[in-house]
Amino acid sequence: MSPLDALVRPALVRIAAPEGGYDPQGAPFWGTGFFIAPGWVLTCAHVVAKGGGAVWRKEAAVGITWEGGRTVGQVVLAKPRPTDPDAGLAFWDFPDLALVRVENAESADCVALSARPPTTPTEVSLHGWARQTGEVRIRNVLGTAYGSEGGALLLRWGLPVEGVSGGPVVDLGRSTVIGVNKGRGDGEGAAVPLTSLRELHDVPGGEVLHEVLRAHDRYHRSRARSFDDRRPAWTAAQMRVWPATARGVNPARRVQLYGRFAELPPPTGPGEVMALVDAVKRRVLHPDYQAVLETDARTWRDGVGLLHELHSGEQPHGTGTGTGPGGTGSTDLGLDAVLLYAAHVVRHVVRRYGTGGGAAAVQELVDWITDESAGAHGAVREEIGALLAPQPVGTATATAPAPAAPAVTGARADVRIEINNVPYSKPPRYGWRVTLLFDGRTVSPLDDDDGGVPRERLRAVLRGPLTEALRLGDSGDHLAAVEVVLPRELFDEPLDTWRLSPEEEAFGEWSLPLGQRRTVVVRDLVRSRRSPSPEWRRRWRGSAHGPLRAVPLRAEVLTAAAAASAASATPAAAAGGHARELRKESRMTAYQRLDEAAEGSVPVYCGPVGGGDGQRAMEAALTAGHPIALWRHSAREHDDCAEFHRRAGELLARVDDADGLHRPVRTLRMRTGDTEADACERSEHAWAADLAVLYDPPDRPPFEPPLQGPPLLGEDDG
Repeated sequence: MSPLDALVRPALVRIAAPEGGYDPQGAPFWGTGFFIAPGWVLTCAHVVAKGGGAVWRKEAAVGITWEGGRTVGQVVLAKPRPTDPDAGLAFWDFPDLALVRVENAESADCVALSARPPTTPTEVSLHGWARQTGEVRIRNVLGTAYGSEGGALLLRWGLPVEGVSGGPVVDLGRSTVIGVNKGRGDGEGAAVPLTSLRELHDVPGGEVLHEVLRAHDRYHRSRARSFDDRRPAWTAAQMRVWPATARGVNPARRVQLYGRFAELPPPTGPGEVMALVDAVKRRVLHPDYQAVLETDARTWRDGVGLLHELHSGEQPHGTGTGTGPGGTGSTDLGLDAVLLYAAHVVRHVVRRYGTGGGAAAVQELVDWITDESAGAHGAVREEIGALLAPQPVGTATATAPAPAAPAVTGARADVRIEINNVPYSKPPRYGWRVTLLFDGRTVSPLDDDDGGVPRERLRAVLRGPLTEALRLGDSGDHLAAVEVVLPRELFDEPLDTWRLSPEEEAFGEWSLPLGQRRTVVVRDLVRSRRSPSPEWRRRWRGSAHGPLRAVPLRAEVLTAAAAASAASATPAAAAGGHARELRKESRMTAYQRLDEAAEGSVPVYCGPVGGGDGQRAMEAALTAGHPIALWRHSAREHDDCAEFHRRAGELLARVDDADGLHRPVRTLRMRTGDTEADACERSEHAWAADLAVLYDPPDRPPFEPPLQGPPLLGEDDG
């Protein structure tokens, strides 16, 4: 066996029905898997699916044969997974992964997993059990990973054979696992990139994956420190192929850092990792650096994978003479970046969790960073020192240190959804685009569909892209806001009631309506397509600094409500019927009145604005430059308009400025959505049901619609 094969083989497992063993005449052979941590096997979902419904009911129905003998396993996570355990799936789409908990396998040898997407083309080896000439035995073939498409890592020359599905794909140039064999067809093979393992974080019970990956990193740090040559370490193999002149963080350093990260609380989502990566890249590359493509980073080690091979050719910030951070002749840019990132992680973890019982683990990481940064650029060393110095990690009672050095705070980004009318579509269709909005100005695109969908499908179609965007925008304790840029006929779309997971799921942060957990606001599509008007800028300055005050969006509605209230108390007034006979305010009259309203005025209306008189009044308010408005997006009849306008006015009077409006609105949405509250509580806040908010500052980036022409002659306009 080659040295690499000697590392892979002990980690391979044969998957079959329980009690299958090595006997080729025994129970049916399903495929291959491999240990990624002691007691944990990774394979393909379609491999374990051969066990039927018992597998999906989480029974110990997976037979595992490994170097240590025979045992059974239980599928804990899988994607995709059949809704009906006994029905199965006709097609196993990507990522086609399953994580199996294996009994009595704590002493298993484990492969080393890559922390970064595969670089192609690259030479690879494919490993697994295979049935050839009637006998099941271990096979490995050489090939090339030459690209990716549709979630697949594409392979050629060496192709998976029957039974190898679920086995590891090893990058020969790095001696690390970069994928999982899936299948073959049309002269080429397909593997699942190892980065797709991150998708298992999002399935029910996915939090266990953090523990598995931490166990993986602890295992390899322990093996790297062992003197037992009878069990070779992956780190030694990786160092043998590491070029002597290479810069960046070598495998020996990485395994030590990953093992120390494994002792820290894990991040809550990709935004928490990416916020720190962004901060480091802005420091060592350029102050205005912004990633072109987003990465679904789920662990602290994933951040290292994005930084450890930075080099001076990536537009470094500095003089370019080697005198600044990232200078071409100074220090190792990749190593400096990783050490600075590790210091940010320490700072972030201690700020959020304190040290508590983990003081020793934090101090061990601090000591490692301090020792390794001895050769870092002076400016980087100074910043690392500022990040690490104020932390009182020597005592287990430290819970809320307040470091003096700058740190990453707030949400990483807000989420912006842009919805636009698809020209010439019958019936109407709406295209959409989901982006991240950094600092209110820099846009990073994530997903889009210019072809569009009918209005009634927007909620379902946007659920997945919106969920992904929020995970990238959230950071630590800070949640991304959602701003939705809408055509005016969609202003009454109940965005605050959208859910990211089915309503029947257990009560939790992802099953709550959006508006009850985070800020959700409407922005105007028409106005965002052109340069801000002087009126818009002037009114925003007044609203931004406060105070705020209510002004009727439709004057006749408030007057009618007051008249109706008086009529109910005075029979003579009721006989006059003035509440029903008031003359409607014209659009120009409304514009004049709203244009003359005092600075800080907020138009308020107790009904919908997506059509009819409400829409005409909203158009007048937008033309007059109003950046904030409150209304009800429900089209049902309202008989409490006077109370709505009064209570909305009281709400606005209580907040200091425009930003102060978000929290009270969210609180009202929680209270009006509380179906378990008593009748008195529900009545107290009933006026705020279906409350919608226009929050449209002129300093946000403009929407740039795609160029679209009429449909081609004869083209289906449906």
